[in-house]
Amino acid sequence: MPKIIFEREKCIGCGSCAALCPKYWEMAEDGKSNLKGSKNNEKTSNEELEIEELGCNQDAVDSCPVQIIHINK
Repeated sequence: MPKIIFEREKCIGCGSCAALCPKYWEMAEDGKSNLKGSKNNEKTSNEELEIEELGCNQDAVDSCPVQIIHINK
């Protein structure tokens, strides 16, 4: 099962992930993106979410200008 890993602390808030994949991504009040339904990994401080299929998340990965969205397959 694929897992999305999001380095939220490094997010610059460009919004491309939320624009391209609103099912999984939204902009938060602090100006950074949120990965909907994700859990924080205390060891890495990254947000993580297991998903059934990639769907539009590959677009989010490809569009991120700071390359902080990763997919582990």
